[in-house]
Amino acid sequence: MLCCASLRIFDEPLIVLGGSCAQDHEGIGGFQEWPQVECSKPYCKYAARPPSAAVIPLHVEKAVRLSTYGRPGTTYLDLPATLLIQSIDEENIYKVASCPPPPLVFPDQRLVQQAANLLMRARKPLLIIGKGAAYGRAENEIRSMVYLTGIPFLPMPMGKGVVPDTNERCVSSARTFALQQSDVILLLGARLNWMLHFGKPPRFQPDVKVIQVDLCPEELHNSVPSAIAIQSDISTTVDSLVTILKERKWFVEENSPWWKDLLAKSNKNRAMIQKMSMDVSVPLNYYAVFKHIQDIIPSDCIICSEGANTMDIGKTILLNNQPRHRLDAATFGTMGVGLGFAIAAALYCKKNAPTKRVICVEGDSAFGFSGMEIETMFRYKLPIIVIIINNNGIYNGLDNETFRQIQASGEPTQVIPPNSLTSETHYEKMLEMFGRKGHFCTTVQDIQRALRICLQVNDSPSMINIMINPQADRKQQKFNWLTESKL
Repeated sequence: MLCCASLRIFDEPLIVLGGSCAQDHEGIGGFQEWPQVECSKPYCKYAARPPSAAVIPLHVEKAVRLSTYGRPGTTYLDLPATLLIQSIDEENIYKVASCPPPPLVFPDQRLVQQAANLLMRARKPLLIIGKGAAYGRAENEIRSMVYLTGIPFLPMPMGKGVVPDTNERCVSSARTFALQQSDVILLLGARLNWMLHFGKPPRFQPDVKVIQVDLCPEELHNSVPSAIAIQSDISTTVDSLVTILKERKWFVEENSPWWKDLLAKSNKNRAMIQKMSMDVSVPLNYYAVFKHIQDIIPSDCIICSEGANTMDIGKTILLNNQPRHRLDAATFGTMGVGLGFAIAAALYCKKNAPTKRVICVEGDSAFGFSGMEIETMFRYKLPIIVIIINNNGIYNGLDNETFRQIQASGEPTQVIPPNSLTSETHYEKMLEMFGRKGHFCTTVQDIQRALRICLQVNDSPSMINIMINPQADRKQQKFNWLTESKL
């Protein structure tokens, strides 16, 4: 049920097929008897039980169509045991055509004109790229917009790569400043939820104008009213908008005060990060680890990531230059998804892009939720590189000596901090169960040596366990990561 709820929030298509209690055992205490269809309906666009094997194709087609048409989401088909063992003549099976691709939704051109006018009046325009833009495959149109207008852009975590992170107009390094100072925001496939601080002060200007483009009309005007709200596919709206802005020769010049301010703030923050990245003293900090990973991994790799600081800091340093190449805990922040996402990505690559690598970057706590998926990776010979950033805890942990002292000071369940994990756990030794060796790293030289070795492995997963300072943290933030409730 959690995956159905998560995908409803993510606005991603998923078809769930679930076995259930035999129909002739219902009401008398059958094995795992439960009203699965009824329980799924609050989270699914469509939930049904085919009444017979003959109509399974009809329900499958409908499940596919409803999961991808309109607002993407989850569908569920319940297949009781009596249905799974049913035999039926082929000529009696319900025949259905393949589900065609979802139709494109085009914008109201009057609203596009209004959006262009508002952008041209802006002194401090900002483009925010959400995962909806990646899902909508709008990268060509959005890249064209950035190239032709020079508009500064800020990608959301799973919107990274729609425009390459290396593009000079990317202002991720000045995220807080860009959000606080912009007067007009073009919001493409992103939502003003907790991840964007609900679009409210002090993280945004009180009078900021938002041009919101979303496939889902339910999301328009959510949290704060949008100045212009367009229900449409991202690609069709951006294409129309670029045509107008190109004709009017609108461009955010390099010598504009807005771009100069953004660039100055970006450079200041990059210099701070660079200093932390070059501090390779042991025990390592997050920034040094990620910088030296970024130096080695392929530029077109798929990055799956989860954790607390591991995910938050990693997304700022591990770059994506292609769309749909980052998977993380997303809106729900659900831990335990990383290895499963990596398996799905690797299976896709195996068939469609056999030379592309999948890198799974895990916090040590996050890895604990689904670590035994390593067996699945070995079973299917998936060359996933699993990197564990090990700080002995959640957000922070304890060094080995302190942990042992606290552990011995009383009843462990009472004295060990709940966010602390066993110190210096050798997760990499899990690979020995499968006849392989993992890598335990404490220095950047260890990390880069291990990465080069792992990149040569193409018939099984690899694992790198990196010990860092248990008290390592993010650079000082102006605001808390989660907006404090004022309700």
